[in-house]
Amino acid sequence: MTRFLRQAGVLVHTLVGFHALIGLMLLSNSALAETPLPKIHVPEGKECIRPEHEIIRNHMKYILHERDETMHEGIRNEPESLANCINCHVTPDENGEIAGIESDEHFCNACHQYAAVQIDCFQCHADRPQKYIKRGKQISSLKQQLNNTLTARDASGEGVNQ
Repeated sequence: MTRFLRQAGVLVHTLVGFHALIGLMLLSNSALAETPLPKIHVPEGKECIRPEHEIIRNHMKYILHERDETMHEGIRNEPESLANCINCHVTPDENGEIAGIESDEHFCNACHQYAAVQIDCFQCHADRPQKYIKRGKQISSLKQQLNNTLTARDASGEGVNQ
């Protein structure tokens, strides 16, 4: 009798678990249908170097491969560089503003927030195309300050090996 009750208990537990699993699948499918996918900026008139579904799935492999080739072997393949992705996909909005990586509107940030993946590329790399980075007077004044300091040292003999 105990054996029969044990088998019946296992059967009931399995059926309850199965129905719970079906319920979760139905719930997750309806929740998934309501979850908006991130918007990906596709530049007009340009075709990406690889199909979109392949880039979405494998872009990290490409970035790591490119990093290894560049950093360890000195090979620079421009079409697959991070800078080229940024130059193509990060463009000004209707007001002429370019979203930085901290913005929800940035090309990379949209998907990375959706997938809950932290981006650390932009600790070193520019998050916007080079042609849109404003290098105002601060850079030139720093260069001028450096030149002034070096000129003053040369004139005083400071820093010159004797």
